[in-house]
Amino acid sequence: MNSRQRVLTTLRHQEPDRVPIDLGGMRSTGITAIAYNLLKVYLGMNGQPACVFDIMQQLAEPEQAILQRFGVDVIALNRVELDWGIHNWNWKPWTLPDGSPALVSTEFVPLRDEDDNWLVVDEKGTELARMPAGSYYFDSVHAPLAKAETVEEIEAYEPSVISNEELDFLRRRARNLHETTDYAIMGGFGGNILERGQALRGWGTFMLDLALCPQLAQALMTRLADAWLVDLARYLEAVGEYIHIIQMGDDLGTQQGPQLSPGMYRRLIWPHHRRIYQYVKAHTDLAVFLHSCGSIYDLIPDLIAAGVDILNPVQTSASKMDPATLKREFGAQLVFWGGGCDTQHVLPRARPEQVREHVRERIRIFAPGGGFVFTPVHNIQPDVPPENIVAMFDAAREFGIYPIR
Repeated sequence: MNSRQRVLTTLRHQEPDRVPIDLGGMRSTGITAIAYNLLKVYLGMNGQPACVFDIMQQLAEPEQAILQRFGVDVIALNRVELDWGIHNWNWKPWTLPDGSPALVSTEFVPLRDEDDNWLVVDEKGTELARMPAGSYYFDSVHAPLAKAETVEEIEAYEPSVISNEELDFLRRRARNLHETTDYAIMGGFGGNILERGQALRGWGTFMLDLALCPQLAQALMTRLADAWLVDLARYLEAVGEYIHIIQMGDDLGTQQGPQLSPGMYRRLIWPHHRRIYQYVKAHTDLAVFLHSCGSIYDLIPDLIAAGVDILNPVQTSASKMDPATLKREFGAQLVFWGGGCDTQHVLPRARPEQVREHVRERIRIFAPGGGFVFTPVHNIQPDVPPENIVAMFDAAREFGIYPIR
């Protein structure tokens, strides 16, 4: 059974030969560039330094040698334009916060201020993001609709769209991946409603909009959903025949519970999610993948009703996200893509043998009957020892053989 067959089998809630494995299939199942460079040194692998395709999270694009070493079954069809309008067309050398080398987009031209912070500034001089001195990541700091006060101001906003140039590039890459590899291909789309509203208005302002000015919130969410649907039609026309999974995102949870009540979610946000996800259902046979961090147990029935097939990252350290409960209650309807190793407490802090046993237990819970793709709860961070990364993925291959014992 090859990688593509393995993933498609588990998406049908059937047992393949072994549990499929993901490293870098999307922007929350990856590895930070610092951790990636350290891992390559540990494994004695040569080659180019980490290629940072996600500047905000400082994520590395895994090379084929790494994918093969860990038995990875999924490959990403990433958007070319990601953070702050920067395109990943061409690459240049850069230095990571720990002093190790990397490659970044030639369009990434940060400034350094007098306090040693890295800044991303647009052509008008507006600060869009910053990496504080001593930090590992860039934080977005600009909310372009923060001062909007009327529905008319909201409706005048023009969301960015996927360019024809990018769609042409994605189609060529998707076709090449489909024809020359046996990976399952995940198309990174987006479709964010809550997160995008928070980014445009400012997190606190948009949450107040939802509670106190729902007409403003609805105007913005409708504007976003309409734009997403236009882009979705163009995206699917370009790459839909070559990909197997379409990845959506919207962080709905916190460590203790949903960001908003289930009633508010159903009333205000769910209709927009449903429009987007059901468009995929009506026009393709692709599996709908939703990345949503935190404690979202109370929202899972609504997400299934909206059209979600795959849930990620399965943040098992959050409230009410017990693995056995999730598998028992929702395992027949959802594929769990993640939850394979706790990235908050276990992966960075445990000993390799403890990581191994932790992974074994997670596979024992999630894998029976199919419907499980192994990946840790979230991206592998800079402080994770490389020996723990190796122990995690080696355990996934060792204990993920069906039938699960």
